[in-house]
Amino acid sequence: MTDTPNTTYTFQAEIQQLLHILVHSLYTERDIFLRELISNASDALNRMQFEMLTQENILDPDAELAIHIAADKDAKTLTITDTGVGLNREEMIHNLGTIAQSGAAQFLRRMADQAADKVPATDLIGQFGVGFYSVFMVAEKVTVTSRSFRPDDTAWAWTSDGGTTYTIEPAEQETRGTTITVYLTEEAGEFLDPFRLRNIIKKHSDFIAFPITLDGEIANQQTAIWRRPAREVEADDYAAFYRQLTLDFNDPLVHLHVVADAPVQFYSVLFIPEKADRGLFSLRTDHGLKLYARKVLIQEYNKDFLPNYLRFVDGVVDSEDLPLNVARESIQATRAIKRIGVSLKGKLLGELERIAEEEPERYAAFWDEFGGFLKEGIATESGDAARLAKLLRFHSSVSDGKTPTVTLDDYVARMKDDQEHIYYILASDLVSVRHSPHLDSFRALDYEVLILPDTVDSFMLINLTEYEGRSLRNVDDASLDLPDAPDAETDGEDTPVPLDEKTFDRVRARFVDVLGQRVTEVRESHMLKAHPVRLVAPEGEADRNMQRVRRMIEQDYAVPRRILEINRRHPIIHDLAAWLADDSGAPVINQVVEQLYDSALLLDGLHPNPADMVGRIQSLMEQAIRRGE
Repeated sequence: MTDTPNTTYTFQAEIQQLLHILVHSLYTERDIFLRELISNASDALNRMQFEMLTQENILDPDAELAIHIAADKDAKTLTITDTGVGLNREEMIHNLGTIAQSGAAQFLRRMADQAADKVPATDLIGQFGVGFYSVFMVAEKVTVTSRSFRPDDTAWAWTSDGGTTYTIEPAEQETRGTTITVYLTEEAGEFLDPFRLRNIIKKHSDFIAFPITLDGEIANQQTAIWRRPAREVEADDYAAFYRQLTLDFNDPLVHLHVVADAPVQFYSVLFIPEKADRGLFSLRTDHGLKLYARKVLIQEYNKDFLPNYLRFVDGVVDSEDLPLNVARESIQATRAIKRIGVSLKGKLLGELERIAEEEPERYAAFWDEFGGFLKEGIATESGDAARLAKLLRFHSSVSDGKTPTVTLDDYVARMKDDQEHIYYILASDLVSVRHSPHLDSFRALDYEVLILPDTVDSFMLINLTEYEGRSLRNVDDASLDLPDAPDAETDGEDTPVPLDEKTFDRVRARFVDVLGQRVTEVRESHMLKAHPVRLVAPEGEADRNMQRVRRMIEQDYAVPRRILEINRRHPIIHDLAAWLADDSGAPVINQVVEQLYDSALLLDGLHPNPADMVGRIQSLMEQAIRRGE
């Protein structure tokens, strides 16, 4: 032992601010302190490995590289010991008194901004070199006793109660390494419970490369599956790790093992669950990937790696370029995360493309659960729209109505020689759409129409306007110009001849009188074959695809004004014309007009309250019965 007396030092002002915040403001996740102390110990052991390769004269060269944790309930202390590089007196002053100077300044600025950033304060610890000080969330006093690996250095003890000063004095320690003795506060007694400590180690430090013993027993797994070569990992190993990660009883539908050295070094294992519904027993309370820095968990739910539409993906990311306890400019970490994210997104989409091509049944299972997320991706990430479009699956007018197996490539390949566009119809469900009047001419021309029954489809179409040079057109677009199609049959009989101009004008005028401002125009249809009327969007109505969404979310939703088209060949229109000629004042005429309009709204998914039709339908039935007597 040296004769140098103990010396008292004053923390710099920024460190004093930091300690005050840690002690008084960060009690929500106090177990983070153990993660930080273990991470420091792991760093010291990593540095020791390097020194052993480059130095000949080392104290205790045969000492095991390990971390030992012990809880003493009687003394109310927790000790964390490592056999790493250790510290001499000067290093103690630098590392425990001022090393966090720049990191602390950044940390304090982020603390001030965290409300705006919505960043939990505990997620910032470790990113700015302030991890050691988190121990004062649970400690009334801390002693760090350490001896450097250099044989000529002696042992020293650093002590602080988290106030404005700390002391350094000579200490007795024959072996190299560091022992941190934490004198716990009364409120932190939970950290003397071995079960609690083991759970913390399991959660945050399970994959530290060195053994961690807790009261003499190994507490960590050490081998991180994502750090192993993919060729050495069996499918059962991935499934077991997935269940451990999520507590999902099912195997994952997809797993992806990614290792990259440039431009950023990282390791990752990603999973796509079998089901979108995580169930009652899921461990995951939020979406995001587990973020590790050198196998140390530093964030439970990192949302920066993948775009929001891929939030169903579970997994881990571990990077050597995101060190836990080294102060770095935040822009560096942001750049690294962005690069990792670009790589992961590309790998995921590439794997989905492979499965779609090589394993269609497996992809169909994926689409049933997560197809809506990819549609959302087209709506929200315009840069990904072209690639995601190839992964889309649709119901169509020629499919069986059960499994959406039609791709855009399938559709283009089946297009008729005279067909210019890709046609689609927005629908409320897959049953009623089959009765849509908009499909009349398309059936007659044998043109395929994609059926879009999901709410997200309206948003998707904002960015999905063309594919392979062919524009996507809504079948209710008033400006559609289709080739002439043969007339269809109605109710098993030949379609009547069209009404003459004078008679049709009388019918059209009655529709105008009854519907008034609810429609922008009433005109003859050149598209209808089997239906009496349809509603089409006026030219230039750019937001017509969003009308179904507005009906669902707007309390003061107003039915959009559309163009009403009339099929002058349809039997109902013929009968209506005859009734007008016989008795133009008959109430039933206006009721029929109202019902035809409401039925068209209903088939287009635009009717605000279909129950309003019940009284009118009942009245029409009563009149039909009386007329038949």
